[in-house]
Amino acid sequence: MNYLVIGSGLFGSTFAYEAAKRGAQVKVIEKRDHIAGNIYTKEVEGIQVHEYGAHIFHTKMPKIWEYINKFADFNNYINTPIANYNGEIYNMPFNMNTFNKLWGVVTPEEAEKKIEDQKQSVKLNGKPQNLEEQAISLVGPDVYKKLVKGYTEKQWGQSATELPAFIIRRLPVRFTYNNNYFDDPYQGIPIGGYTQIIEKMLASDLVEVETNTDFFDKKEEYLKSDTKIIYTGMIDQFFDYELGELEYRSLEFETEVKDVDNYQGNAVVNYTDAETPYTRVIEHKHFEFGKGNKNKTVITHEYPKAWHRGDEPYYPINNKRNKELYTRYVELARKKAPNVVFGGRLGQYRYYNMDQTIMAALQTVKKEFGE
Repeated sequence: MNYLVIGSGLFGSTFAYEAAKRGAQVKVIEKRDHIAGNIYTKEVEGIQVHEYGAHIFHTKMPKIWEYINKFADFNNYINTPIANYNGEIYNMPFNMNTFNKLWGVVTPEEAEKKIEDQKQSVKLNGKPQNLEEQAISLVGPDVYKKLVKGYTEKQWGQSATELPAFIIRRLPVRFTYNNNYFDDPYQGIPIGGYTQIIEKMLASDLVEVETNTDFFDKKEEYLKSDTKIIYTGMIDQFFDYELGELEYRSLEFETEVKDVDNYQGNAVVNYTDAETPYTRVIEHKHFEFGKGNKNKTVITHEYPKAWHRGDEPYYPINNKRNKELYTRYVELARKKAPNVVFGGRLGQYRYYNMDQTIMAALQTVKKEFGE
């Protein structure tokens, strides 16, 4: 069988690579002017710039780590973001360094007691009713005010008292002096960027790639052909929003070259106060340990914003209304598009990490080829 893959991100490209390995003819179409979707990187001043936000590969799955390492050599970058609250610097995730800076505590026992006292100082009437109450019930008012509230409200565009409690089911609290954000044993950044990974995945003679090509310009023509479609775009857009719009949060990126060697001393700095309009600043050079032109660095300010049609959708909003609507779209897909496989973050309306995206693509391959 021949396949038409809509989107050249990690899901679509993994599927195309595996299908071609099995002898299938694959055409990949991409509406952007480049391949690789949101993991696209390009070199600026000798620095690999993450064009659509920071992408740090991390996984607990040895097979997925082995798989991605077939396409690039990875460094041993460990994600250690810091938080800037009105000029005060704190370590993330919340750990002993954070608590020492906040309260001067030194031992885990002191930190645990302080957090417990903080939680007890605020009386909640029963079960937490919103995100603010949920966060305070987990870490107390000090951590919440300085490191959760402003960032979260910017991220979601709503007051924390209006956001549902389930958004923060838990907050990672560590009583060790360990700044490693992830607890995954496999972690790193591909040396030379992510785009090379997708280039290698799509390099087969059996794979044809077209960029600047919008599926919706010829949708009916594609659907009438006998080619099976792997669709990685928005499932609601596929059906022309027939049942209504799913909701997303979008992002805006402002990237600039600075005439300094080292701008902020860390790859990721979160701005957790309410007054700063952006949520974080990425300094790309630090992903590859300072590699790049001396006296030049590239930074990106990241601004969350409401999503409207035509914007790039980044984060699905997994509340009750959207989950129910997505379920209805899945049912519609079964009835109206039996020859289409919906995959990836937008096709399956869920937030995937990169390892999860690869795993989902490999599961789709298994279903398609019965192995």
